[in-house]
Amino acid sequence: MSSPARRRMTGIGRVLVAVYAIMALAALGRSFVQIAQRFDEAPVAYSLSALAAAVYLLATLALVFAGSRTWYIVAWVAITFELLGVLVVGTLSLVFPDVFQHHTVWSVFGYGYLFIPLVLPFVGLWWLRTHPPVSGADDSRAETSAVAGALK
Repeated sequence: MSSPARRRMTGIGRVLVAVYAIMALAALGRSFVQIAQRFDEAPVAYSLSALAAAVYLLATLALVFAGSRTWYIVAWVAITFELLGVLVVGTLSLVFPDVFQHHTVWSVFGYGYLFIPLVLPFVGLWWLRTHPPVSGADDSRAETSAVAGALK
């Protein structure tokens, strides 16, 4: 019989973590280039890209360690924040296109990223809802098992 952490990091759970990690790297790279080369052109937009990168990175880590109750809550908060961010920035970028001439990861609901930023938080929240942490699990043991399961 497989451990709870191992079941969490198989199938869609593993794919979800991989997509979040890719989005974190893409948003981090984009924001780094934008801030390093042209920050004075659109500081708000480029700061939003950096914020998106931080949220994706936090969500990635939280999903990996979501076997512990603490990280599970962090994952819920990060992914809910991500969903609100993509909905607010996506809407504002359509309503006020002149303000968002310089795109962020979340502009136009993630159009530049094939709408993955719009779909990903819904999948993440669904996965969290269907894969709660094991009740009574020791946080440190769950984190160690999650890392071992993710690395296998």
